[in-house]
Amino acid sequence: QVQLVESGGGLVQAAGSLTLSCVFSGRAFSLYNVAWFRQAPGKEREFVGGISRTGRSTFYTDSVRGRCTISRDNAKNTVSLQMNSLRPEDTAVYYCAADSGTSSTLRSDSKEYLYWGQGTQVTVSS
Repeated sequence: QVQLVESGGGLVQAAGSLTLSCVFSGRAFSLYNVAWFRQAPGKEREFVGGISRTGRSTFYTDSVRGRCTISRDNAKNTVSLQMNSLRPEDTAVYYCAADSGTSSTLRSDSKEYLYWGQGTQVTVSS
């Protein structure tokens, strides 16, 4: 049974930084591409960025590119999302998600992700 648990959310001032962590448990972590999504109140869940199962590939949505970095440690079963220059519009619940573990392709469609964490709230004050 795959489980994901996020942590690291909180309240931060605009222009500040925050690092979210996601701990994976279950089958071999290195099989899974992992992504971060977020959902703001009244809005649909959106892709933030993702990292391939090897860690060699990452990509990000345009609104966070250059401000966010995703990394993973397959030995520790963790994925991190480092966010810098935070803006009030980054306020959302952030989720990490893992795909089926059968694909080498990193995708941005939430439908490709089978396993989800419970989410962690990030609030950016202006």
